[in-house]
Amino acid sequence: MKKGTLFLIPAPLGPAPLDEILPGIVKQVILNINTFIVENEKTARRFIKQICPEKNQAELVIFQLDKHQKSAGIHDFIQALIQGQDVGLLSEAGLPAVADPGNLVVALAHKKNIRVKPLVGPSSLMLALMASGLNGQKFSFEGYLPKESNELKRQIRHLEHLSAKNNCTKICIETPYRNQKFFQSLLKYLHPNTRLCIAADLTLKTEYIKTLQVKEWRKQNVDLHKRPAVFLWLS
Repeated sequence: MKKGTLFLIPAPLGPAPLDEILPGIVKQVILNINTFIVENEKTARRFIKQICPEKNQAELVIFQLDKHQKSAGIHDFIQALIQGQDVGLLSEAGLPAVADPGNLVVALAHKKNIRVKPLVGPSSLMLALMASGLNGQKFSFEGYLPKESNELKRQIRHLEHLSAKNNCTKICIETPYRNQKFFQSLLKYLHPNTRLCIAADLTLKTEYIKTLQVKEWRKQNVDLHKRPAVFLWLS
């Protein structure tokens, strides 16, 4: 039996006109799929309804994936693919499997010799890097840094050291409601001459992107509370 294809479907980063940020192929693929593996069912259904209002929501089969998912559950998710059905993998925002637990599904699909088809869409990390003016030839995504203050301080300074040593842009994210506190920690622990970029609300009407030295940021008044943001720096 021919196996199905796992489509990696991009989602918007926030409330923005879909025709401005997603190619037409995304809608075509969603129209032809009824089984989805998603990070958040409510968000996924809302997105599917927005992009394909004609699609019958009652016919959808949705599996919810999270970062604590056990491998046995993931095997259940891909049974439709093994049986020949196409399946869509959706992140809550942006690209699936990038800073997202969907990579576990993709890894298993490769192991089971299932075709994986990525679709073009917005990536907050790449959009931020593009717009930062920092080194786009050498960079590393560090994900979420520790929450405990002493460990956070140690990690920020360690990454700054590596950035200076290797001329490498460092990229981090934080939960939106902790963004303001994280931003203040960066201003406190980074060297005054380090260049820091804040990229918030990407693709939205409130989009904010600016790169300054840390010593200049310390003179600014920026509110990042509950605003999705990417933090990048180069020492």
